[in-house]
Amino acid sequence: MVPTKVIAVANQKGGVGKTTTAVNLAACLAAVGRRVLLFDLDPQANATSGVGLEKIEGASAYRVLLGEGNLADKIQPTAFEGLEMIPSEVDLCGVDVELARAENHLERVARALEPVVLSQRFDVILIDCPPSLGILTLNAFVAANGVLVPLQCEYYALEGISMLNRVMGQLHDNGVNPKLELVGVVMTMFDGRTRLSQQVVGEVRQHFGDKVFETMIPRATRLAEAPSFGKPIIHYDKYNPGAAAYELLAQEVLVRIEGT
Repeated sequence: MVPTKVIAVANQKGGVGKTTTAVNLAACLAAVGRRVLLFDLDPQANATSGVGLEKIEGASAYRVLLGEGNLADKIQPTAFEGLEMIPSEVDLCGVDVELARAENHLERVARALEPVVLSQRFDVILIDCPPSLGILTLNAFVAANGVLVPLQCEYYALEGISMLNRVMGQLHDNGVNPKLELVGVVMTMFDGRTRLSQQVVGEVRQHFGDKVFETMIPRATRLAEAPSFGKPIIHYDKYNPGAAAYELLAQEVLVRIEGT
């Protein structure tokens, strides 16, 4: 049996399509038969509402990360076959402050996730990280096998990625998480009609080489609309170019994490 893969979807810059990618990649992986857990570690809880779940007090991993209870008890079904969820809500905002004073504060997510990973109940666990390099994101990096970085096709795309890369390198090299690697960079909000999009993609490919996925996620109105209906794009408008792009991205991700 292939071990469960844990992937953190992260970029410390907001508005880059991070949660959109986490939700839609999770749904597309589930649609091709993988058992997927989407772990919403962002206090904004957009991934939670993006799959149609409500933000309910006490439903997040907050208490578990402080040492109370089991993470498995927080897993909820979604309306989409093969896709389950650990929701978020605003109380996760307090974790950064509370964990900063705690021992092993960078290993709380890894320890909480360990029984879920060992149970092999899921093929893939996707963690939607907050748009920062705070304690929650660092916890996700320590728990993960790899990091997937969404990058928008805009002028400042590469700014900040060097810091994210440096943090990943430190966690890897210091032995905190020696298995951590960059799964890949996915270009989002791509508009083939503009020279800027083409230039940014060229620059990012020059910088990251074959770590950049071939699939690029287009800028699409329906993709932006889907979360307000609590549905991933393949369940909201399956013939939309955004749906096709995320289906292709899911296939690329599987090649990289499973070798299939």
